[in-house]
Amino acid sequence: MFRFANIELLWLLVTIPVFVAGYIVYTYHKRRQLKAFGDAELMEVLMPNASRVRPTVKFAILMVAYALLIIAVARPQWGTEERTEKRNGIEAMVALDISNSMLAEDVAPNRLDRAKQMLSKMMDNMVNDKVGLVVFAGDAFVQLPITCDYVSAKMFLNTIKPELIKTQGTAIGTAINTCVRSFGEMNEASRVIIVITDGENHEDDAVAAAKQARENGILTMVVGIGKPEGTFIPMPGTNNYRKDRNGNPVVSRLNEDMCREIAQAGDGIYVRCDNTNTAMKAIQKELDKLGKEEFETQSYTEYNEQFAWFVLPALLLLLVDFFIFNRKNKLITRMDIFRAQ
Repeated sequence: MFRFANIELLWLLVTIPVFVAGYIVYTYHKRRQLKAFGDAELMEVLMPNASRVRPTVKFAILMVAYALLIIAVARPQWGTEERTEKRNGIEAMVALDISNSMLAEDVAPNRLDRAKQMLSKMMDNMVNDKVGLVVFAGDAFVQLPITCDYVSAKMFLNTIKPELIKTQGTAIGTAINTCVRSFGEMNEASRVIIVITDGENHEDDAVAAAKQARENGILTMVVGIGKPEGTFIPMPGTNNYRKDRNGNPVVSRLNEDMCREIAQAGDGIYVRCDNTNTAMKAIQKELDKLGKEEFETQSYTEYNEQFAWFVLPALLLLLVDFFIFNRKNKLITRMDIFRAQ
C-alpha cells in the first residue's frame, strides 16, 4: 500500500508551472532586448561563448530536482505487511444511541458528544482487547466490526452523528441483538455489550434482548446519559427546539429505571454518565474483572519511509547543475577531437 504522510505538501507542485511560465517570459524579453541591441548574427560573433541551450537545461534540471524534493518532504511511504498476532483480552461491543434525543444538552457539550468523549478515553485504556461499534436509533447497524485497531475505532467514532440513521426512535433491543450477532466465533474470552443511551426505549423489548444475550454468555452493561429531569432537544443549525404535534417543545429525560432493568437482565452494571469520568472508571473497573483469553488478530506493520528514493536523485541533479555553466567552456570549445592527425 502506498501513501503520503504529509500529502498536503504536494500542493507545492502547483508552483512549478508558475516558475516555468516566469522563465519563458523572462527568456522572451531577454531575446527581444538582444535583438534591439544589434543584429543577431553579429551578436553571436561578439559573444562566441554565449549559449542559448545551457540556461534552459539548467532550469529544467532545477525544476526536476525541486519536484523530487517536494515529493520527498511529503514523505512517501509503502511496504505495509499484514501479520497475525496473539493477544490476551476481552471482546466488547458498544451500542451507541444516536437518536435525536442524544443532542440534548443536559450534559456538556451534549449527550452524544459526551458519550463519544467517554468512549474515546475508554479505548485509550484498552491494550489487547477487541472492540466493535453498533449505532442505533429506530434501527441499528454495525458501524465498526469487532477489531483491535483502536485508531480506526476512534476514527469511526468521530464520524458518528444522528443523520446516519433516518429511522428515528430508540430500539435498544435491536441494538443488543445486533451486537450479539457481531461477535466472532465462540471462544473462552469474556464478552460484554456496553449500551450507552438515555433509556427512552420506544421500539422493542430491550430487557428480553439482554436476557437472551446473557443466556449466550454475554454480559450487558448500561451507561445512562442525561438527567432524569430532562431538557429540550435543540435542532442543529437553528436556535429552535424540537416540538411535538401540538407545537410544544419536546422534553427528553433519562429513563434510569429502564436502564437499570436492562443491566439487571444482562447481569451487568448500570452507571450514569455526567460531566466527570466516574462512569468511565466504573465501566473500566468491571471490564478489568472479566477473564481474558488468548486470541489471534490481524494487524499491520508500520509504513516504511521511502523519501530517500527521491532525495538522492534530487541531490545528484543539483550536483550536475552546479557543474553546468551558463556560458560555453573555452577549453572544450577549442578542442577538436575529430581533427585529423
